Amino acid sequence: MWKDLIQNISTECVYGEPASMEDTEVLEKLFNIQFPKELSSLLYETNGVNDGYGCSLIWSIEKIIRENLNLGDRIEDVYIPFNNLLFFADARNGDMFGYSALDISINQNNIYVWDHENNRRTQIAPSLKDFVEGWISGKLSI
Repeated sequence: MWKDLIQNISTECVYGEPASMEDTEVLEKLFNIQFPKELSSLLYETNGVNDGYGCSLIWSIEKIIRENLNLGDRIEDVYIPFNNLLFFADARNGDMFGYSALDISINQNNIYVWDHENNRRTQIAPSLKDFVEGWISGKLSI
């Protein structure tokens, strides 16, 4: 489903090898969160999506873990905490895209952008599908 959707938007995308259920379980345990089903299904089909130049459009599980862990270390004293966001992509300008996490679950499929310059978090898409369509096609801008 996800590769077909993306392929209809851009034929230049490169896909990672599918993630395993164990991979998402590691992420869930590490961040004490229930992973969103729509993101899990994308990662089970392709563990990350890159454009034709090798730049990440959707991060792999490994990069999701690395970036979310590193974010807290880098900016802990500068911004309000990020423990209520799970990032899965970036805009290559410092801004990042993610889900809002309340308690230990992600209850809504809304996608937010975090603006690294002013620390604002703004909803930009009602679902991962809408985000993927808009971001890869260039119709979604920040």
